[in-house]
Amino acid sequence: MPTYTLASPVSAEIDIRKSRFIALALPVANRDEAMRELERLRAEHPAATHVCWALLAGGQSGMSDDGEPSGTAGRPILEVLRHHEVDGVLAAVVRYYGGIKLGAGGLVRAYTDAIASAMQLAERIERIERGLLGIDIDYADEARVRRWIEQHDAELVQSEYGMTVRLVVRMPAAAREPAAAELRDLTHGRAGVEVQA
Repeated sequence: MPTYTLASPVSAEIDIRKSRFIALALPVANRDEAMRELERLRAEHPAATHVCWALLAGGQSGMSDDGEPSGTAGRPILEVLRHHEVDGVLAAVVRYYGGIKLGAGGLVRAYTDAIASAMQLAERIERIERGLLGIDIDYADEARVRRWIEQHDAELVQSEYGMTVRLVVRMPAAAREPAAAELRDLTHGRAGVEVQA
């Protein structure tokens, strides 16, 4: 069954009783990347009262009310992500307090409405699991293999030069076995190709 993520980051802003809520939803690869994005967001908004968030990323999901009353921010944001059936998505809402208390129900509505506004702008795309493929080749085959990488849905992530050339590419996980066979054919069996975890 396919899973979906966002094509690109989206944001929206709403004002409720003088409090400003800035919502952001963006695709992330994992929890570490999500935490880096949250640090960046906090640095961008040093005067914000709260930066509440929710993350759907397979087994690395989580949420935080960031000082708001328990269950009034992180959970509503998470529920909006679940409603949109996405994975690999961080949703955060930056709040600047305006001096008027909203109450628990008002907070739940505010955080829900803020992130829902951003998600209405989002384009969902199918999430394709990617993995690594290690390729060991002679210098003579390098140009041919690099052309192959450019022509396929592959991203060169590492290259090392020693007695041979070692290239590591990231590509759709399901395509790695057929790609390994194709690369061996392309180099007349000279390429050493290894599917990595």
